Amino acid sequence: KAAQEEKEDEKLDQQDKEEEEEEGGKKQEEGTEPTEVFLHRLPLLSTVDHYTRLTNNTPGKRVVGALLGHNVDGKVHVTNSFAVPFEEDAKNNAVWFLDHHYLEDMFGMFKKVNAKEAIVGWYSTGPKLKGNDMEIHQLLRDYCTHPVYIIIRVMEDNSSEGIPCTAYKACEQIANQVSGPQMTFQHLKTTLKCSAMEEVGVVHLLRDIQDYTVSSLSTQVKAKVNGLRAISNKLQEIKDYMEAVVEGKIPISHAIMYEVQDIFNTLPSLHLIRQSASLATEVNDQTMVTYLGTLLRSVVALHNLILNKFEMKRLKEEDAARKEEKKKKKEEEEAKNKEKEVKDEKMEDK
Repeated sequence: KAAQEEKEDEKLDQQDKEEEEEEGGKKQEEGTEPTEVFLHRLPLLSTVDHYTRLTNNTPGKRVVGALLGHNVDGKVHVTNSFAVPFEEDAKNNAVWFLDHHYLEDMFGMFKKVNAKEAIVGWYSTGPKLKGNDMEIHQLLRDYCTHPVYIIIRVMEDNSSEGIPCTAYKACEQIANQVSGPQMTFQHLKTTLKCSAMEEVGVVHLLRDIQDYTVSSLSTQVKAKVNGLRAISNKLQEIKDYMEAVVEGKIPISHAIMYEVQDIFNTLPSLHLIRQSASLATEVNDQTMVTYLGTLLRSVVALHNLILNKFEMKRLKEEDAARKEEKKKKKEEEEAKNKEKEVKDEKMEDK
C-alpha cells in the first residue's frame, strides 16, 4: 500500500509539472512577436463559406472572424477559424460593431474540442485595409498579445495575383517628430500549408469543380501567365511608391529602399555581351533538357500503348482459342453420348 501511494504521488507530481510546463509554453508563445504566418486550407474554405452565406457575393461588403492556431517562436500556424458577427457603416468606417461576447463563447466551445488551439488573430475579406482595422486589431489584443491580421480575398480579381491572402501585424512607426509614434500595419511573410487530411478534402472538392475539358498544358501556360502578371503588378506598385516618395506625398522608408536596392543588386547585368550570351545558353540548355524529357515521356507512353494493344490482342486470341476448345470438347461429348444411346437401343432390341 505504501508503494502504491508513493507511485500515485509521483504521478500527480508529474502531471502538475506537465501542466506548469504547458502553461509556461503558452505564455511564452503568446508573448512572441510573429515573424511569419503559415495558413492552412481549412481557414480559407471556412472564410469562403462564411462570405458566401452572409453577403451572397455582394461587392463592397466584408465579413470578419477569429483565427485559431498556435505561435511557435514567432511562426504563427493558423489551423482553424470561426465567424464572428460584425457590422460596419459603409459610409463611415468609424462606426462598427463586433460581438466579442459571441467570440468568447465560441472560443470556449472550440477550446473543449481542441485545447491546443488558441486565438492567434483575426481575418476579414477586405479586399484592402480599412480605417477601422487598427481599432479592431487593438480589440483582439484582449485575447492575444500579438495578434495577426489576414486579409483573405474570396472574389477573383485579375489585378491581384498570387496567393489569395495577405498577413499583417501591428507595429509602432514614427511618421514625424511632431506627431510621435503611431500604430501601423506591417506586412508578414505568408505561406500556405496543407496537412494530409486537408489535402484529401481539397482533392474531393476539386473533383466537383475541376473542368476536365481543359488540358494540363493550358493549365501550365495559364499559371505562367498569372506569375508574370503578378510580377508586373508588384513592379508597378514599386514604381508608384517611388514616384510618390519623389513627389513628397509619402515619407521615405529606408527599410523599403534597402529591399529595392537588394532587388536591383540581384538582377543580372544583361547589357554585357558575355553575360547575356551565357544566360541565353543556360536557358537554352535548361529548355533542351525539358524538351528531351517531354519527348522521352511521350515515346515511352506510345510504346506502352502499343504493348498494351499487343497484350490485349494476345488475350483475345487466347480467349477465342479457349472457347473453341471448349466447343470441340462439348461436341465430342455429345457425339459419344449419341453413340452410346444408339448402342443401348440396339442391345434392348436384341
